[in-house]
Amino acid sequence: MEVTLNGYYTLILATLVLLLGRFLVKNIKFLEDFNIPEPVAGGLIAAAIVYALNLVWGFSFNFNQALQTATMLMFFASIGLSADFGRLKAGGSPLLIFTIVVSVFIILQDVVGVAMASMLGLDPLLGLVTGSIALTGGHGTAGAWGVVLEEQYGVVGATTLGIAVATYGLVAGGLIGGPVARRLINKMGINPAPINPNQSEVEKLAGKQSLYSTKHDEDSDDRQEEMFEKPDNIRLITASSTIESLALFAGALAFADLMTIVAEGTAFELPTFVWALAGGVIIRNALTLVFNFDMFDRAIDVIGNASLSLFLAMALLSLKLWELTDLAGPVLIILLVQTVVMIGYAYFVTFRIMGKDYDAAVLAAGHCGFGMGATPTAIANMQAVTDRYLPSPKAFLIVPMVGAFFVDIVNATVLQIFTKLPF
Repeated sequence: MEVTLNGYYTLILATLVLLLGRFLVKNIKFLEDFNIPEPVAGGLIAAAIVYALNLVWGFSFNFNQALQTATMLMFFASIGLSADFGRLKAGGSPLLIFTIVVSVFIILQDVVGVAMASMLGLDPLLGLVTGSIALTGGHGTAGAWGVVLEEQYGVVGATTLGIAVATYGLVAGGLIGGPVARRLINKMGINPAPINPNQSEVEKLAGKQSLYSTKHDEDSDDRQEEMFEKPDNIRLITASSTIESLALFAGALAFADLMTIVAEGTAFELPTFVWALAGGVIIRNALTLVFNFDMFDRAIDVIGNASLSLFLAMALLSLKLWELTDLAGPVLIILLVQTVVMIGYAYFVTFRIMGKDYDAAVLAAGHCGFGMGATPTAIANMQAVTDRYLPSPKAFLIVPMVGAFFVDIVNATVLQIFTKLPF
């Protein structure tokens, strides 16, 4: 029996998935420790229920695709609207160098994924899914590119596989970052900071927060502590700022719609969500650099985070878990190789190029976090290291800016090139 749900019922189910995910993350320590997103935690349970209903009673569900597409485009527009290139200048040469280091790794990650997939007899495009689409890109990018690969390239199970790989990446990124940094730090002869048994929890918390106290402006401080990947952070926004931000989103989506039509069949043909990201970047930097417009980043973060959560919930509801059965073994091999490559790159390349000092070791831990998982995983890795050793304001300035903003732009560009290659 086929059940078709309109936008209202799709939205209701998506919000129920998010509420379930919130409950699971708050009550299961493993999910909280490894920064598993609430929509992923709830969505995987929902996907399993949908699969069981199909297996036992033959039910299949068609969810509203227009709503899912709209939330996906809103999420990528939020990335573009957050990508202020003026921050590259504020971060100085270390920020630019780290961006280049990360960009080279994205290419390497895709080369490894495609090569391994070809060796194991899989579609080379699935190698991109086990490369930067799901690992560096995370769940949002995995869902978006999964739809593109399925609809335009006929890659069966790309979305389902992408979500699974992104979840693996979150766990793996959280596991390898700390050990990599600790080995590097121990080789430098730096000892752990002494533990003060009389220090209160308030003083410990204040010490963590002091890591963010650098010489950059107050707004940049807020952006580090209020990344859109942290949905529970309180943001003070107003109705007028929300309306202004929605107008910016509308502009980015209109640009994406127009460019998708104009570029169709040309060398500039790109997925619509990439144009939405590009539209956000253009609008953001044109308004801030040319017109000195004061962007309200908190409202952009809230809208972007809500859109991402709803998109992931709907994408996970639409998963077809049975499509992964034949891929499990080869994909696991690829992911283990990708994990080793990430460790080696962070240890031998990221650390050395970023200065071979303590800050470079903390940056290596952060790179493991968002190179395999997401920016919150990177922050958690760095906090675990700095809690044990010394503060690293430099790392806490660079990683959130690169991991949350610039890496998505680079990743979209690299993936667009790879999908055009004649595999």
